Amino acid sequence: MNETEIRQIVKNQRSYFYSGATLDVEFRINALKTLKAAILKYESRINDAIQKDLGKSPFESYMCETGLVLSEISYMQKHIRSFAREKTVRTPLAQFHSRSFKKPSPYGVTLIMSPWNYPFLLTLDPLVDALAAGNTAVIKPSAYSPNTSEIMHQLISECFSKEYVTVVTGGRQENTCLLREHFDYIFFTGSQAVGKEVMRCASSHLTPVTLELGGKSPCLVEKSANIPLAAKRIVFGKYLNCGQTCVAPDYIYCDQEIKDQLIREIKRQIRLQFGTEPLQNNNYGKIINEKHFDRICGLIDVKKLVCGGRTDRSTLQIEPSVLDSVTFDDPIMQEEIFGPLLPILTYTDIDEAIARINSMSHPLALYIFTGDKSIAGKVTESCGFGGGCINDTIIHLATSEMSFGGFGESGMGGYHGKRGFDTFSHEKSIVDKKTWIDLPMRYQPYRKLNEKLIHLFLR
Repeated sequence: MNETEIRQIVKNQRSYFYSGATLDVEFRINALKTLKAAILKYESRINDAIQKDLGKSPFESYMCETGLVLSEISYMQKHIRSFAREKTVRTPLAQFHSRSFKKPSPYGVTLIMSPWNYPFLLTLDPLVDALAAGNTAVIKPSAYSPNTSEIMHQLISECFSKEYVTVVTGGRQENTCLLREHFDYIFFTGSQAVGKEVMRCASSHLTPVTLELGGKSPCLVEKSANIPLAAKRIVFGKYLNCGQTCVAPDYIYCDQEIKDQLIREIKRQIRLQFGTEPLQNNNYGKIINEKHFDRICGLIDVKKLVCGGRTDRSTLQIEPSVLDSVTFDDPIMQEEIFGPLLPILTYTDIDEAIARINSMSHPLALYIFTGDKSIAGKVTESCGFGGGCINDTIIHLATSEMSFGGFGESGMGGYHGKRGFDTFSHEKSIVDKKTWIDLPMRYQPYRKLNEKLIHLFLR
């Protein structure tokens, strides 16, 4: 799609938005119903597309993608009337007699740029929030997951007119053209490098942005933790989608005293969850493409491997792997891994661990396994991170009742549920002043009595 076509799409969506069609709450609810029905209709084809792109099983696709989108739609359908309603607030006595209220209003034409690792979830979830808030949307999925992008294009085309929602496929050229246009809001999920470019382009139009990025999310394992259960939950979270999850535990930072026991349990859990031959497991996925396959393979230090390490270039698969005796200076600790490699580092004092984590870029997620509530509280209060779990991994993003988003280098803004509705809404502050009375104190000429009244009202 060329620049002229993209410009026309944005122009048409802006005209449609200003027609007022999307402002009606019932219209938005019907749009969500239409989208939900289409997802259910296309479910098997969505699973097939995700499997072709990432090797995910239908179970994993539903658990981590399709099912979560359906859950977000259901949540919005239930709460949208409340979210969209005007909220009356207290009016100061100095503004007697008035009604003050907050009115949620859609931004207008929004751009949603999504990644390849959860191509359906991370495209449709923000779309649900954008539509619930009353916006139009231009969707730009990743070129690295072409099968899922194509099925989303078909699904959206069947549901909505292009003036309301449209999918723009393609690669960097299309991304560049889109970012030159004036959108009213941009929602981006992807790498920090591209996020910086999105923010730079958005600044030329003073367009607000939400950036969902990534980073090296630590998994602290303290010596009082339930080690077998910790290992089970860490293995699940780390190797889900072959480690290609923005909130996957990037590395383990554990107490030196329990490291050996933790490694034994992690190796045991890998066997239990993926079998003795993970590359032969039909439910174990693959790396998205050769570029990322080669990058991840380049991070494997065979001298530090204690588990896994085998690869298959023909299927773009890498075994769930564990590396021991890793330091913060090793190459694997200089970038987000985004693959099935789990380095293990140790500390001797929890305060040392907290200080080290805080010396690094703010991660998107943090996980702490401990049996000590005071330590859990200390870590979650002292460390800067987007979100996380105590004694589990990943699951904090699987609810519409809590916001999901980054912090510092891992992003800005959030979504899911009410926060998602708010993200795609501007809250207008309005005072409705009555005309039957007009207090004279604010008008010139100012008098001593007026000054006394102003001091009385505003204290």
